[in-house]
Amino acid sequence: MTSTAPVPLAALAALLADGTRATFCLALLDGRAWSAGELARHAGVAASTASEHLSQLVGGGLLAEERQGRHRYVRLAGPGVAQLIEDLAAHAGLEAAARPATLRAASAARALAGARTCYDHLAGRLGVAITDALTTRGLLRQDAGFALSDEGLSWFAVELGAPLPGGGRRPLARPCLDWTERRHHLAGTAGAVLCATALERGWVGRIGSGRALTVTRAGHEALAGLLGLTGLEAGPADPAPRSVRALSGRAGGG
Repeated sequence: MTSTAPVPLAALAALLADGTRATFCLALLDGRAWSAGELARHAGVAASTASEHLSQLVGGGLLAEERQGRHRYVRLAGPGVAQLIEDLAAHAGLEAAARPATLRAASAARALAGARTCYDHLAGRLGVAITDALTTRGLLRQDAGFALSDEGLSWFAVELGAPLPGGGRRPLARPCLDWTERRHHLAGTAGAVLCATALERGWVGRIGSGRALTVTRAGHEALAGLLGLTGLEAGPADPAPRSVRALSGRAGGG
């Protein structure tokens, strides 16, 4: 007997099977809210087409929607969705398999591989280097999954000056497979706090309108002092700021 009941896994797979919808989800891994128009331009589709796809993603629970006046903003529905998109992308090998067709695309790919946001935490070579440094210093344990040691909890509170919040359903630390490095970087609440601190203190700056980051001079000094990290790649001296989004401050992780 063949069941005609809807299969949730099949419905989810169908949502991400479309190239435009997948492009939207990958763009939203920068952790911020995008307007429908911005996503349409990013994917190279008409506004009406973008609106239809976004409605499906919102209805399927992958995106959350907010409206401000005439404008419609969307973001990933939460850290769990971001993890799903990252894991699927890593499994598919999207970043590593892509062959940049132009010099500009190649430069953008290099920047993403060097340092980027992965929803609300740090990824790329920078994210992996920080994770390795935390592990080497005994602040993060990877022998039985990802877990902060007592020294690690103290490091966040005292050395970094950013105590980790207690409670909540989100794990303090979890591994996230890096697209480009094929190794794990730190995610979870600790990864989000570290990324937010780095952005707020100007240790990293966003490059243009995407997820790519550059480590600033202050960031080089801070990471060398806190974790002994030296020799980090230098990015553009003055990264171009992204156009301001009305809801960008609300699009971070849960």
